[in-house]
Amino acid sequence: MDQRVTCCVTGGGPAGMMLGVLLARAGVKVCVLEKHADFFRDFRGDTIHPSTLRMMEELGWLDEFLKLPHQEVQRLYMQFGDTRVEMADFSHLPITTKFIALMPQWDFLNFLAEKGRAYPGFDLKMNTEATGLVHEGGRVVGVNANSPDGPITIRADLVVAADGRGSTLRDAAGFSPEKFGAPMDVMWFRLPRLPTDTEETQGRFDAGHVFIMLQRGDYWQCAFVIPKGGDAATRAAGLDTFRKSVGALLPFDPTRANDIANWDQVKLLTVAVDCLKTWTKPGCLCIGDAAHAMSPIGGVGVNLAVQDAVAAANRLWQPLKEGDLQMSDLRAVQSRRTFPTIATQRLQLIIQNRVISKTLKATGSLRPPGFVRLVSEFPFLSRFTARVLGLGFRPEHIAQHIRASNGR
Repeated sequence: MDQRVTCCVTGGGPAGMMLGVLLARAGVKVCVLEKHADFFRDFRGDTIHPSTLRMMEELGWLDEFLKLPHQEVQRLYMQFGDTRVEMADFSHLPITTKFIALMPQWDFLNFLAEKGRAYPGFDLKMNTEATGLVHEGGRVVGVNANSPDGPITIRADLVVAADGRGSTLRDAAGFSPEKFGAPMDVMWFRLPRLPTDTEETQGRFDAGHVFIMLQRGDYWQCAFVIPKGGDAATRAAGLDTFRKSVGALLPFDPTRANDIANWDQVKLLTVAVDCLKTWTKPGCLCIGDAAHAMSPIGGVGVNLAVQDAVAAANRLWQPLKEGDLQMSDLRAVQSRRTFPTIATQRLQLIIQNRVISKTLKATGSLRPPGFVRLVSEFPFLSRFTARVLGLGFRPEHIAQHIRASNGR
């Protein structure tokens, strides 16, 4: 079965859904393919940063969006050894939404899907997995996919690969990312949160350990950072040993760690940092994790992906609608997003290599890094940290035409 659209987006994550909705709002006929039957996956990126919240505001959706269950984080705290520092204070950002919203990613994606369905040109195909590209005359002209009804081909003027860091279409297009490496992986799990617990989202750095706690209402979403490839050894040491390691890092009764009943509750995130040198070829564009996998440091991956989508929609809606898409348009999207991607990854790599790696290898008392000592001595610097983390290096704004459109 064949279908014809103007743009086919593969991957129903933050980048793919946001791009699909914005193009449809601008009047472009777009189809988004999502290989799963729903958006429910635990321990995905749940941090909605101020830059993304501002986009909800620009679209007129902010009040409705914030009715979804979420927690608002105005300040981030870090503890290095015995030194506790307020590392980021979002309350001074020059925007309305002066906080990070912690929200299950499936709620965010379901919200976008609902908004997209209001536009006549929006088609979301769930349980439909892209398997390859269709080439004609030296350019990409469509996607082959498996759907619940069998194989389908969707022909399009533009195919956007937004199918994550293991992107099938990126490989099919012949793109190969430059890999920068990471010294750590992350073990995610939940612990119950009691009314007497602190409200603070926080991180703790002790000799040999890095531990992050995100306040999620009635539970803590916890990240136990381990050396790269250390998952098997950690599990082999036994659950009791793991519980004791976690308990020693908790800011409350260490026996709370005993709520980790089995290893099934602990999910591994294999950390990777990479980036394509070329995001485009005729008829094809990569965005989000398909173009650049981010470290979980700062929780910025979702928001970089959304920024990519906005930049792509701003540049591409008109040539797509007018049937005049050129390679220069696709290159312009990559050019627009290259600097913030590289700058963010460079910052993440510095933190990975100079802070996290050293902390995991440390055996004695831990001395806070230089910048942490500066923030401790000059607290106003936490506003600078908040600006970099909350808004990024090149925050995007949704084009006025898209804001004003109704999908026609």
